Amino acid sequence: MPFHRYRPFEDRVDVPVTDRGWPSARIERAPLWVPVDLRDGNQALAEPMDTARKSRFFELLVRTGFKEIEVGYPSASRADFAFVRHLVTGGAVPDDVTPVVFTPARTDLIDRTFDAIAQLPRAVVHLYIATSPVWRDVVLGRDRKQVWRTVREAAEHMARRADALRGTAVRFQFSPETFNLTEPDFVLELCDGLTELWDASPDRPVTHNLPATVEIATPNVYADQIEYVHRQLARRDSVILSVHPHNDRGTGVACAELAVLAGAQRVEGCLFGNGERTGNVDLVTLAMNLYAQGVDPMVDFGDIDAMKATVEHCNRLPVHPRHPYAGELVHTAFSGTHQDAISKGLAHRDDHPDEPWQVPYLPIDPADIGRTYEAVIRVNSQSGKGGAAYLLRTRHGLDLPPRMRPDFARAVQEATDTSGREMGPQELYELFRARYLTEGEVRLHDGTTYEEGPGVHRFVGTLECDDRVGDHEGTGSSALSAFVDALAGAGYAVEVVDFTEDGTAAYAECRVNGGTTAWGAGVGRAAAVRAVLSAMNRALR
Repeated sequence: MPFHRYRPFEDRVDVPVTDRGWPSARIERAPLWVPVDLRDGNQALAEPMDTARKSRFFELLVRTGFKEIEVGYPSASRADFAFVRHLVTGGAVPDDVTPVVFTPARTDLIDRTFDAIAQLPRAVVHLYIATSPVWRDVVLGRDRKQVWRTVREAAEHMARRADALRGTAVRFQFSPETFNLTEPDFVLELCDGLTELWDASPDRPVTHNLPATVEIATPNVYADQIEYVHRQLARRDSVILSVHPHNDRGTGVACAELAVLAGAQRVEGCLFGNGERTGNVDLVTLAMNLYAQGVDPMVDFGDIDAMKATVEHCNRLPVHPRHPYAGELVHTAFSGTHQDAISKGLAHRDDHPDEPWQVPYLPIDPADIGRTYEAVIRVNSQSGKGGAAYLLRTRHGLDLPPRMRPDFARAVQEATDTSGREMGPQELYELFRARYLTEGEVRLHDGTTYEEGPGVHRFVGTLECDDRVGDHEGTGSSALSAFVDALAGAGYAVEVVDFTEDGTAAYAECRVNGGTTAWGAGVGRAAAVRAVLSAMNRALR
């Protein structure tokens, strides 16, 4: 492959490396999350959302708890303009939510944008222009002075329009698009110039949003760039430092997390990572990563499946089944060793519910995001004894003894190897029933056990052996030993090696005629007797 055609980041942009503070920083509170699904995410869809789908998405974002939401690019299309007006006229914006609208640095498009937000109680108007050398030279055909002049004229026009707008509190945002390829001194020149021009203050801050428009380097490089700007910005207490990572190298989440360590206070992204090319940074993953570290994410994903269904409907795109938190399979284990660890972890959790969450292979409790435990363990040909036993216990109340589980696991392995399919809980139960609860060579027609004296039990019943029916009885120190004595009278030497009951069934491991050992089970009336009979019949096969 012609790798020589590509340059490393250090040949494309200067990253001033000073005494780094971000590697030793910790994230102890959530940044301001700003979903851009309705603008940046929407423009990446093959079928952009109509007003109905946008409205449903906006309502989801409000319910989830987002306080600043980018709602559209009003000058880009009639649909976006109409949606912003729909929010205005429909009174759909709660008092604690601030809409953000997006505009390029052109006065006519700025005017269209301000027309859209008229009568909104509050709004952020987001101005952008590409600033890196390749965009200046190839796309815009402007040098640094010309770009600054364009930005200044646009910003002055925005300020005049904001002053003339009655009843709408406007704040400003600026994005030097392609920030991560732009000379750092030029970024500061633009940002500081606008902070001054817009007369930002702590009670009316300006947002400077620094996009990794197309990822070019490892996340630590982006963190260095963010920290440099964070330290050098003028009037820092009047600036909200924001980031907007994309995912071209597959490291958008890492870029955002390291950027917050480096001083960013605000993160733009999309739910589940939708966006152009490989997508915008995934806000669900970012927020849940904080949650898993014991940090309040300041948004509520308590019903993540309903959220996913809404996003899939609005975007007409599926969420990947391996999405870190919302994927259909993300909390599912097929591997036998994983299942065994999870099963033991959940059992320990049942006994110690007040301890901090620590279940192997499950970084968070699925119940916290509205998931049940039904899909945590699923059984296929890769599964071991623990998975099948877990499903029988949790779905059917059958708590197989540990020594019995390998025997049932062999049957599961054979069935799944043959079918090539996963086995569900009902199929596992049917396999258990066919293996342990069916009749064999010796059948019990009727029987009863009673204590005829202190420590002496008697079994009396009718057995069918080789198509011959006869009455048999036996005595012993327990009901089970009395039945074993009756079997001896019928010509079967049975030794009970292991026996247990769980309230639903009885399980017995028996050695028959001094040779073969097998497991059996019984349910209902005389479950213990039927378990021994099942084990004996299986040993005789």
